[in-house]
Amino acid sequence: MSSPEIAAGVVHRPVSATASAGLTRWQSGALLLLAALIWGSAFVGQALGMDGVGPLSFTAIRFMLGALVVLPLAWREWHQLQAGGHPLGRQQVSAVVVMGTLLCAGVVMQQIALMTTSVTNAGFLTALYVPLVPVLAWLAYRQLPHWSVWPAALGCLVGTWMLTGASLQALQRGDLWLLGSVGPWALHVLLVGHLANRLRGAYVLACGQFAVCAVWSGLMALSLETLTLDGLGRAAASIAYTGFVSVGVGYTLQVVGQRHAHPADAAIILSSETVFAALFGAWFMGDRLGMLGLAGAGLILACIVAVQVLPLLGRRLSA
Repeated sequence: MSSPEIAAGVVHRPVSATASAGLTRWQSGALLLLAALIWGSAFVGQALGMDGVGPLSFTAIRFMLGALVVLPLAWREWHQLQAGGHPLGRQQVSAVVVMGTLLCAGVVMQQIALMTTSVTNAGFLTALYVPLVPVLAWLAYRQLPHWSVWPAALGCLVGTWMLTGASLQALQRGDLWLLGSVGPWALHVLLVGHLANRLRGAYVLACGQFAVCAVWSGLMALSLETLTLDGLGRAAASIAYTGFVSVGVGYTLQVVGQRHAHPADAAIILSSETVFAALFGAWFMGDRLGMLGLAGAGLILACIVAVQVLPLLGRRLSA
């Protein structure tokens, strides 16, 4: 998203009770891999879309389309919750507003960054939120993070330094925007993880936060940007892909696939989003990394996978 965008930490994302049943491990893995591929490729669409519209307008239209894709599932789920005696209350509405606001902050900063940095850097630097989440959980909820967080955080810092050519002076303005977006992404993941087992209706919450993100970015776009029909036409394909496919389809694949996948499998598969971002960046945008940059990207990816998988493996071995 990337989704991140949507997304967020692998083991913290909410799963709807209405997700389809009966998937094998290989089928669920294939869905998750397809979601990671879509989210990685979306960085290219986000970068190309800047030729016609501003980052705020792009984000507003993109997430409006994403909300429309999820809307039929959310509508069905809302009726099921009503029929089951679990209507949405003030807590759910408040959660949607807060999550949508954090999502908007992360996405907008990422979108602004893509105006002056590469798709490859965007994929890897955005993923730095992963080791930050356990640290924030420790500060907010006094949940002691797994020991792997500390070497992973250090490894991510070293990897970022290598990715920028072993010189902080080589950081582009876009790279700084990406580093700034790590905070909202991590807070979003932390909140989703805290609320995942307390709130019902994953599709309703997803559709709601997409809509909130679209509203906030749309209001800012009205006051800060000028949208023209010509520019919208040039960006239409990128907006359609990142809205319908990345936000709408990618999130749905993740929800269905993760319901039937072991968390360790999901962690590894979804972390491949950064690799796909680098591959698509090289293919479509001509991004190239030297040996030092490749080593830095590999170190970041290894730390991201380690900080998600090692705690899960530890719990499995001790069970």
